[in-house]
Amino acid sequence: MALIVQKYGGTSVGSVERIKDVAQRVAKFKMLGHQVVVVVSAMSGETNRLIALAREIQQSPDPRELDVLVSTGEQVTIALLSMALKDLGLRAKSYTGAQVRILTDDAFTKARILGIDEERIRADLEAGRVVVVAGFQGVDERGNITTLGRGGSDTTGVALAAALHADECQIYTDVDGVYTTDPRIVPEARRLKTVTFEEMLEMASLGSKVLQIRSVEFAGKYKVKLRVLSSFEEGGEGTLITFEEDDKMEQAVISGIAFNRDEAKITVQGVPDRPGIAYQILGPIAEGNVDVDMIIQNVGADGTTDFTFTVHRNEYQRALDILARVEAQIGARKVSGDTRICKVSVVGVGMRSHVGIASSMFRTLADEGINIQMISTSEIKISVVLDEKYLELAVRILHKAFKLEEEPQAV
Repeated sequence: MALIVQKYGGTSVGSVERIKDVAQRVAKFKMLGHQVVVVVSAMSGETNRLIALAREIQQSPDPRELDVLVSTGEQVTIALLSMALKDLGLRAKSYTGAQVRILTDDAFTKARILGIDEERIRADLEAGRVVVVAGFQGVDERGNITTLGRGGSDTTGVALAAALHADECQIYTDVDGVYTTDPRIVPEARRLKTVTFEEMLEMASLGSKVLQIRSVEFAGKYKVKLRVLSSFEEGGEGTLITFEEDDKMEQAVISGIAFNRDEAKITVQGVPDRPGIAYQILGPIAEGNVDVDMIIQNVGADGTTDFTFTVHRNEYQRALDILARVEAQIGARKVSGDTRICKVSVVGVGMRSHVGIASSMFRTLADEGINIQMISTSEIKISVVLDEKYLELAVRILHKAFKLEEEPQAV
């Protein structure tokens, strides 16, 4: 008998029929003797509908009241799923985040989990019940309802698995695992049987939409075994996200190619080449709550230098506005930007023991006449910024160059 936490996303519970299908799947695990905790999102489209309602009342909805509103989406789902389970003859009980007492900080709309009181859940599991918990939400120390931000149900699932010391946390989505890249761009993309937490963390941060990055961070920190599965297919193995590399595991040099279309580039030209100039530029950007990704500072010439960085496209105008206010005191000659860029990255723990990955990547792009605007590297990833019109071509040729469509050989 194992203790399993299963998380189902919005598309998996998008209709009454889908909720009944989830109940059938949960029932099969229960009949095998497993203890099961189910975490669910709001039904597909419901959170967007609630946010739209709020904006009809307030152009910028009050964050506390917005959390009260959007948290009702998951409350509907947990009740309906519990009813479906009871209709199958199972004992089931639903909990909101506040009822479990998933304690968070008070950062409304983007709260972080501080702790979980799992006592009630354990008691219900011991009594033979299936426990159904609302994802995406919690409560602060003052009793205010909070939400964890988009994709927060993944984080709820992993956090509960960590608190309960679950044998496995299964994330059910509309895809049957983690692929070498997006199959919509490369039809030959291959589902990975396993991927390390390091690789998954990089892929999530670089644009892969399969798992929410905070959930991967949480899983890695608390050593929660994760498996990504399809809620629309029966019997699949999905992708197992492992804690560490195994010498006996099938291992490829490159595990996958991630990409992000939502990038924008800003260049601050002709700034004085002196100590502290990077802080003078990026300090106000950070204070404005704008996340910076890649950064390049050119070699100084004639006492000046150019400073280039990338931000999310949604934050591009805000970053420009901030720089416009400090441009004079920085002493910049000009601030320019470009929203027609993308980021493409190759990821793999095998880079640690193989040389020439960067040169192979750069040669492959050069052979197709694709110019690299920026480069960023870590121990297990190489990212490049390109003109957005080359995104799909770059992904296809790199996937082929690194032979990702082929199964790796056991080492």
